Formats: sequence, structure tokens, C-alpha cells
Amino acid sequence: MCCLSLSIFPLAAFTVEKLVLQKCISEPVVIFLHVIITMTEVLYPVYVTLRCDSAFLSGDTLMLLTCIVWLKLVSYAHTNYDIRTLANSSDKANPEVSYYVSLKSLAYFMLAPTLCYQPSYPRSPCIRKGWVARQFAKLVIFTGLMGFIIEQYINPIVRNSKHPLKGDLLYAIERVLKLSVPNLYVWLCMFYCFFHLWLNILAELLCFGDREFYKDWWNAKSVGDYWRMWNMPVHKWMVRHVYFPCLRIKIPKVPAIIIAFLVSAVFHELCIAVPCRLFNLWAFMGIMFQVPLVFITNFLQERFGSMVGNMIFGSASCIFGQPMCGLLYYHDLMNRKGSMS
Repeated sequence: MCCLSLSIFPLAAFTVEKLVLQKCISEPVVIFLHVIITMTEVLYPVYVTLRCDSAFLSGDTLMLLTCIVWLKLVSYAHTNYDIRTLANSSDKANPEVSYYVSLKSLAYFMLAPTLCYQPSYPRSPCIRKGWVARQFAKLVIFTGLMGFIIEQYINPIVRNSKHPLKGDLLYAIERVLKLSVPNLYVWLCMFYCFFHLWLNILAELLCFGDREFYKDWWNAKSVGDYWRMWNMPVHKWMVRHVYFPCLRIKIPKVPAIIIAFLVSAVFHELCIAVPCRLFNLWAFMGIMFQVPLVFITNFLQERFGSMVGNMIFGSASCIFGQPMCGLLYYHDLMNRKGSMS
């Protein structure tokens, strides 16, 4: 029910843009209303998730949808502001630029596999129904494979482990290494299902022409290259709505990168901590730890070549980082349930 109610917020944003188009409200009021809409869009699902005793999967799905809608709302407001500014400027470079709002274009944007708004998108000529059926069959198969690996390999290892920060260090390392292999397979299945299958299925059904959802992140020479290539929709959103705006207001490049990672860390924490009802900041710290790794792997890449940075990225993220975060959240969650019972 809460997921369906998220559609109210795009309609509210559209109403604000319609009012400013008709010159009923001023620009500061537009900005204020968009801030209220986007803040409410995040706080309302957080409140519902924390108040309701929902399962982790349903809570995580709700928070993931909440973050996606929030990113789209920010892009919608920001892009319309830029178009409005360009259309109203006396020395605009393109006299054909005009500001208009369309409920149809907003509805298409909210469904499309992109986070960056624009009034129109490149479109494919038709829907390949046979191709969609084959991709959907693959999606079902690999989702089942992912569930099988979780139930048969990951859950037994996690249940038979101890808190990695409490107890024997060698035992914790052994548990993390034992968990790293099935965790890597699950992560690859998740990536394949979501970025390669689901987003392409959605793009095909909507005749969405831009199919660049990821690049060859497995060949990343540094942590920075990995974050620029593995999730192209979020990367493009960060560049367009966080990084470049920071540069335009004279914020140096390094602080702008840190701000982009800070935004990413907050939303990673929301997607995990809220459904778990745990605010230990493990996900937040895990993302922010990527910032020094970006500069370290860039230095090592320049000094020793590409393979060193690639090895550090693989070790820090896939072998140690994700399994460690999984164990931390599991044991903190079990401790929380034990203290409540």
C-alpha cells in the first residue's frame, strides 16, 4: 500500500511545475515546495517501515523504490529549473528552448529505466516480444539460482558464525573468506538479473532507446573506475545533479567527489538500516571507505600499472567488504531480536 502511495509525490511535483508555468508562484516558492515534497517522500516510507513489523525483504523493496522515486523527483525538479532558467534568459544560446510540462512525459520518466529527466528520450521502433519472453525466462531462472545459493550456502555459514568484531580474529577471517565465494556468486546473479535482464526488459516494453545500464566494470583499473562503470543510471545522476553543480559553485573536485559518495552512503544506509531497524552505520562507513580507496588505487595504478588497482578493488569489495557487512548486520539484528524477546 505504501509503495502505491509513492505515486502521489510525482503528481505533487507536476502540480508545482504547472503552477510555476502559469506564473502562479515564484521561483523561491517552487524550490521550497520541491524540497518539502522530496523530504516527505523519504520520511513517510521510513516512518511506515519503522512502525510496521514488516519482513526485511518487503521493507528493503519499499526503501529501494523510495530512493528511486526520490532520485527521479530531484532530477525532475532540477532539470525543469535549468530549462526554465535557460528559456527565461535574455542571452540564451538556443532561442528554440521553451519550458513546458507534460503529465505524459513525467509518467513515462517515472516508469523508464533512467534516473535523469528530460522532456523526451530516444525511442526504439517496436517491442520484440520473443526477445522479452526469453529475457524474462532468464530472469526467473537466475532469480531461482540466487535464492538457491542463499539458502544452501550463505544462510548456513552466517548462522554458524560469530560476530566478526567480537571474538577470535582468525575465526572471523575464516568465516568472511568462506562467505566470500557464495556472496560473489549471489552478487553477480543480482547484477545480471537487475542491470542486464530487468532494466533491458523494462526498456524494451517502454521502447526506451538508451540501453547503457553498465560498462565493463570487471575490467576496472581502480575503485574510481568501478564506481563510474557498474551502475550507469546512478552514476549519470550523480554527475548531473551532484558533481557538476558542486563544480559550478566553485567547490573543488575532491570535495565534490566526497559529497557524491556521501549522498550514495546515506541512501545505502537507508536501504539496509531502515528495514533492519538498525542504525549502526555499517553500510554508510562501507561506502565512505571507498573514498580513500579511490585515491589509493589511482596512485597505485599510476605507479605500478592497472592490475594492482584491480586486485585491491576486488579484494576490498568482493572478498572482504560485502561478506563483512553481511555478518555485521546479521549478528546485530540477531542481538537486537534477542534483547527484545
